[in-house]
Amino acid sequence: MSKTIRNTGLALLTSFMLGTSVYVQASPECDGACNARGRILGQQTTLRLGASTLSTLLASSASGRQLLQIAGTPACDIEIVYFRYRTIGGAGEHTTSSAALMIPGGSRACSGPRPTLMYAHGTTTYRNYNIADVTQADPANGDGASEGISIAAMYAAQGYIVVASNYAGYAGSDLSYHPYLNADQQSADMIDSLRAARAVMDDRRSGRRTRENGKLFITGYSQGGHVAMATHRALQAAGVTVTAAAPGSGPYALAAMGDALLAGEVDLGSTVFTVLVATSYQHAYHNIYGTPFDLYEAAYAPGIETLLPNVTPIGTLIAQGKLPATQLFSNIPPAPQFASLTPPKSPPLVPPGLTPLFATGFGSANLVRNAYRLSLLEDAARYPDGAFPSSTAAMAPAANPTAPLRQAFKRNDLRNWMPRAPVQLCGGQSDPTVFFFNTLIEQAYWQNAGVPARLTTVLDVDSPVSGPNDIYAGIKQGFALAKATLAAQAVAAGAKDGGASAVLQAYHGELVAPFCMVAARAFFSAF
Repeated sequence: MSKTIRNTGLALLTSFMLGTSVYVQASPECDGACNARGRILGQQTTLRLGASTLSTLLASSASGRQLLQIAGTPACDIEIVYFRYRTIGGAGEHTTSSAALMIPGGSRACSGPRPTLMYAHGTTTYRNYNIADVTQADPANGDGASEGISIAAMYAAQGYIVVASNYAGYAGSDLSYHPYLNADQQSADMIDSLRAARAVMDDRRSGRRTRENGKLFITGYSQGGHVAMATHRALQAAGVTVTAAAPGSGPYALAAMGDALLAGEVDLGSTVFTVLVATSYQHAYHNIYGTPFDLYEAAYAPGIETLLPNVTPIGTLIAQGKLPATQLFSNIPPAPQFASLTPPKSPPLVPPGLTPLFATGFGSANLVRNAYRLSLLEDAARYPDGAFPSSTAAMAPAANPTAPLRQAFKRNDLRNWMPRAPVQLCGGQSDPTVFFFNTLIEQAYWQNAGVPARLTTVLDVDSPVSGPNDIYAGIKQGFALAKATLAAQAVAAGAKDGGASAVLQAYHGELVAPFCMVAARAFFSAF
């Protein structure tokens, strides 16, 4: 979500903070009942805010007014509760996680049985990231606080009960790592947060008795898009009815995304993503490498298994030499047959305009060893993903990859199920961080698998309005205006490239994200 949109004068919220802890600590010698998934460990109301007060608060800053314009005038009072609960880690180990529960109330229209919305957040490197901390009691939790107030304004203040997990490995969790893009673990974590939230909603000690109306929606963006879809899949498999889902800009076709990366399509943020995902899969499957020196260059391997997430800002870690900013691969080809991929001359799955970006992913201070990249490229050549033009498969992942990392990507790829509830996939075609082909490939896979066309919708916010009956016309026009405004601001500040670099850097998080959130709420309103 946009930092510009999310910075809403959060310091003003401190005067509305209410925090009464009722934590229950688990015994160190926890038995089976104590470790029951979804069991509440404690709860704390962090904020109660009236609809009119929230509206006044948002109107007090330029960024708040921008959020207010996008989200609309708050209709409901909100209560935000931080709670901790039992869940599992990436290897199935007992652990804890935390979440935010946002409860609407106030007017008669807001106080009856309400729809429930599960929200999955995107990638963060901050170890104590906490969506419930909207008053920013932790000064370093700026992004978590901003995302929390955005969710509150967009969904809770419009009548949705919101359950937003912080995920295992983040605020209040005792897990030492984060199970990044582990579809089974992250969906289990989300479902456990819902189970725990329902206990919080029916907590008679607090006088709280919140009622659901039977509608269950799921949304999330970026990593959260992948988590949202994995959660939908898991709930459906468990026989739980999902009303509708709206993932945004997620790496659903994860195996294809991994192969594109190996082929030199180095996305923005790839050094961070690589460390998070390799650490996650090493904990889960124990075979991604023998030692970190197998995967990482010697300059980065020491300590890298505990590097992310961290309480130290990512910029500081990069400045300290713990991680390169952009150079994922060596600028020396790993073998002569892969010279054209170092960097790639004509990537097959992304818009040509992104090709200049990929050169920044190569250099002499690279993160990943050439020998490791070579083993994966050779495996991909033998067992290609079905999304690539040279493959004969119908958009499915490679049937039998042999490299452990490619096996892990396939295991967590979401081209393996068929939704029975409506799904809207939102993104932007020029996304440099999570390539839009993930959305198109997932949609094509579903079509090939026989999912009824009426159940799946793709929204490219960066596409032109298709005509007078385009139901997304307002969102597309708003996105075009936001992009043009950002470019103009960059030019006014002295940019020599027409603002292209500013748009590229802001595209995934600051530009596309808020418009996909608007699209999700509009989509859900039809049910």
